[in-house]
Amino acid sequence: MNPELPLDTRGRRLHDLRISVTDRCNFRCVYCMPRAVFGPDHAFLPRAELLGFEEIERLVRLFTRLGVEKVRLTGGEPLVRRDLPELVARLAAIPGVRDLTLTTNGVLLPQHARALADAGLHRVTISLDADDDETFERMNDARVPVSAVMAGLDAAEAAGLGPIKLNMVVKRGWNEHAILPMARRFRGTGRILRFIEYMDVGHSNGWRLDEVVSADQILATIGAEFGYEPMPPTHPGEVSERYRYTDGAGEFGVIASVSRPFCGACTRARVSADGQLYTCLFATRGHDLRALLRDGATDEAILSDLRTVWRARDDRYSELRSEETVDLPKVEMSYIGG
Repeated sequence: MNPELPLDTRGRRLHDLRISVTDRCNFRCVYCMPRAVFGPDHAFLPRAELLGFEEIERLVRLFTRLGVEKVRLTGGEPLVRRDLPELVARLAAIPGVRDLTLTTNGVLLPQHARALADAGLHRVTISLDADDDETFERMNDARVPVSAVMAGLDAAEAAGLGPIKLNMVVKRGWNEHAILPMARRFRGTGRILRFIEYMDVGHSNGWRLDEVVSADQILATIGAEFGYEPMPPTHPGEVSERYRYTDGAGEFGVIASVSRPFCGACTRARVSADGQLYTCLFATRGHDLRALLRDGATDEAILSDLRTVWRARDDRYSELRSEETVDLPKVEMSYIGG
C-alpha cells in the first residue's frame, strides 16, 4: 500500500473531494435553506472568510497526493461565486484531477456554461425537484419556474457539459407526486435522473423520518409504469444505485442514505466555503484548514494533518441514525454542499 494514500479506520480510501465555494444561494429550498431560517437578516460569510482561489487550488493539489481524483464544486449555489471559471481553470490544470464537476440549480448556466466548459469543467449535475411549476416553486421558494432550470440544462449540453445528471430530492407531502412525471420527462433523453431520499443534513430543515419517501417506495412508484433492472456501479464508492429501463430508454438512479446506508463504501471528504474539512455529510464539527493555509504551514505539514484526520475517520452516521442523532448540531448543507 502506498503510504501516501491513507485508509481510514474502516479501510476506506480518499477518492472524492467536494468543495463549497460559497454559502450563498439564489434559492431557498425547503430541505436545505428554508426561508424561515435563511431570511433577509441571515448573516452569510464575509468574503474575507471564504477560501480564495489560490487557497483552494493549493488544497486540491495536496488532496490529489492523498488519492483524490474526483473534485466537485458545490455551494450554496456555486455559480453566484464571482469569476468561478478562473477557479475551474486552475483546478483543471492539476494533473491528478481526472473528473472535475459542479452541482448547481442551473438558473445561471445560460450565462456561464460556455466559459465553464472552456475553462475545463467536465460535467454538471443540476437540481430539479419537480417538472411542474407549482410544485417546483413551492420547493425552491424563490418563484423560479421549471423553464429557468431547463434553459440552464440546455445551455450546459450545448457547451458540452454532459451527460447531464439531475437530482430530485423527494419529500413526502411536497413532491412525491412528481416522481412519475419526472421519470416520464427524462426517459430516453440521455439525461440521468437520480431520486434522493430527504436527509437530515444540518439542523434547520425540520427533518422528520415520516417525510422520507424511501428507495423502495420510489422504485415501486416507477415500477408501476415502467420495467427496470439494476445496473452495476460505475466505480467503487458510488452513492447512487443505478437502474436501467428494460425497454432501453436509458437509466435512472436512487440515492438512499436513509433507508440503505452506504457509509461502508464512502470515499468522500468535504471542504466548506470557509475552509473547514468535514469527513461526513452529517458531521458536527470540522477541521480548520484555512488556519493552516493562512498561518504559513508548509505543504508537508498540511499533508501530515490531512493524513492524520483521514486515518482517524470513523464516520458512519447513516448506519447509526436515530431519534437522538437527528437533533445533533450538524453542519448545514449550504456550507458543505450535498
